[in-house]
Amino acid sequence: GARSNAEAEGVTDRVTFQVRDAADPELSDRYDLAIAVECVHDMSRPVEALSAMRSMVGRDGAVLVVDERVGEDFTAPGDEIERLMYGWSVLHCLPVGLAEQPSAGTGTVMRPATLRRYATEAGFSEVEVLPIENEMWRFYRLAS
Repeated sequence: GARSNAEAEGVTDRVTFQVRDAADPELSDRYDLAIAVECVHDMSRPVEALSAMRSMVGRDGAVLVVDERVGEDFTAPGDEIERLMYGWSVLHCLPVGLAEQPSAGTGTVMRPATLRRYATEAGFSEVEVLPIENEMWRFYRLAS
């Protein structure tokens, strides 16, 4: 995993990994990087979660969001990948996100504009889609 990779690269003197709940009210540590992988679209309150992550990293850190790569805009019919994403959304992601109210009700097909809006509402001033080509995932860097 991540720790063994850090050991192999000789960076354990300056790199640590933690799995933490960003919404934990007792979390007072500051981090250089907070990562949300394939989860923002499932959250009932994504703006609150991103806001908590922004607080964790402060002004000098960044948040990395990895979420499904879907089209910039809705088109019908969608391509094969987007149709698959809608299937996952209806059967799992959207019901999970709606289970707790109030809910943003995002679902799997979270367009880049939606994440930008959530990030802006959470207090981020920078939202960058990173130039990482991947058929399934889009990588966003959020910063204050």
